[in-house]
Amino acid sequence: MYDKETLLRFENISKDYYGNQVLSNVNFTVNQGEIVALVGENGAGKSTLMNILFGMNVIHATGGYGGKIYIDGRETTFVNSLDALNAGIGMVHQEFSLIPGFSAMENILLNRESTDYHVVAELFGDEFYTLDRDDMRSRAEKAISKLEVEIKPETLVADMSVGQKQFTEIAREIDRSQTKILILDEPTAVLAESEAETMIHALRKLASQGIGIIFISHRLKEVIDLCDRVVVLRDGNVIRDIPAKETDIREIASWMVGRRMEERKRIEECPAKRNDVYLSIQNLWADMPGETVRDVSIDVFREEILGIGGLAGQGKVGIANGIMGLCPAGGRILFDGRPFKLNDPRAAIEQGFAFVSEDRREVGLLLDEGIDRNITFTAMEIRGDFLKHYLGGAFTQSDDGAVRACAEEYIRVLDIKCTRPGQKVIELSGGNQQKVCLAKAFALKPKILFVSEPTRGIDVGAKMLVLDALRRYNKEQKTTIVMVSSELEELRSICSRIAIIDEGRVAGILLPDAPSEEFGLLMAGNAEEAICHA
Repeated sequence: MYDKETLLRFENISKDYYGNQVLSNVNFTVNQGEIVALVGENGAGKSTLMNILFGMNVIHATGGYGGKIYIDGRETTFVNSLDALNAGIGMVHQEFSLIPGFSAMENILLNRESTDYHVVAELFGDEFYTLDRDDMRSRAEKAISKLEVEIKPETLVADMSVGQKQFTEIAREIDRSQTKILILDEPTAVLAESEAETMIHALRKLASQGIGIIFISHRLKEVIDLCDRVVVLRDGNVIRDIPAKETDIREIASWMVGRRMEERKRIEECPAKRNDVYLSIQNLWADMPGETVRDVSIDVFREEILGIGGLAGQGKVGIANGIMGLCPAGGRILFDGRPFKLNDPRAAIEQGFAFVSEDRREVGLLLDEGIDRNITFTAMEIRGDFLKHYLGGAFTQSDDGAVRACAEEYIRVLDIKCTRPGQKVIELSGGNQQKVCLAKAFALKPKILFVSEPTRGIDVGAKMLVLDALRRYNKEQKTTIVMVSSELEELRSICSRIAIIDEGRVAGILLPDAPSEEFGLLMAGNAEEAICHA
């Protein structure tokens, strides 16, 4: 028998992607007028759980899920997102889904516009209905007023601030008369402090009207201030389901990232030359879609492996892309005491930098070319390596023997599983493609190597090989490495120091053996409560 006030109940929800278990027997409820925080690290399973609830196609296309979902006490399965909307579930995603050339009113009421009755339409079809713009304006104003913000219905999305866009997204869900459960994915991540306070006030007001809210956020102070309950996911499991008033920021942070220290396999200390600053990043900003790099300042020591971590969208990925010239960037960079030229990828490589991108298929590889050409291409094009020179350099030709020898060496060293050096990269597994990306960077013999999300999307065995290769290259070649990763434990296993990025700035720098909750506090934007030792 279900409590009559229970709007939503997850019962033993499980999900795997091709054998990789991402959710295991997840159970919790959302009641009328209750705000439930759903928190956890990247990869904890939050998005997968919400995709299941919202009927997203990716779930059905990958074998469905286990367990049951109950709405108002009735077991429910959504075939698609429209079913979820019709059942009263609204979802505001982290990425905006507004049409820039439309007004706030038009976005809020998209596909639910008010129309005037016309006899011609009765005879000839819906295309002859006309819009009732007065009623549409009234509906839009009503939805916006529930949030107590100042947005004129006629304002174009293209002319809005980031905060106004976020409120417009929420107003669109509020206008749906049947909305009873509202999912908000990092709704305050893009907001200024004053806008975040307005948002919190608005959500309390919505909850007071009986709407149940799932609030996904890494800002743990807001979680404590706003929410009635906190559900912590870690590695696909519910670690805690506790009233917010019975816990605190530090405890939640510990549950989010807490792993026994002895579970880490730290091979050896990185041979960093402490206080010998090799790369000085000063007030770096970068304009990369989906990333926020506002004002990053950090020194990188000679021959160290520096880790850069943080939650999605906070700026960690944008740092390397900005320095390597893959997106507009500014600030001041000193390399070995000399000014470094920004916004010029070729100059970066010529100065001794190399980059393994987080997007290996789009940026890192020539998929229809062979392994050998992929490994040697950049060194050949930028530095003239692997070329035969004729007539004093007037003519050049690829040195196929040198290309093949280089490829064979890295195939052996990195254990790239392939049939031959000339095999097309598109035919390789994800892990072996990643090893080719590393080999391509190693072939440049860089002085500084940036690697971004080096183990994303590859299996556990391949991950260990990639991390071992980075550790070995750092030790044997004395190469300084800056490793960007969403996987905190990977950073702790290989790095001498770890900088956590929050809201586009360095929140703090920790040693790898710092307590897990210290990392969680920095990621959650509570640097004042963390103790930074590095």
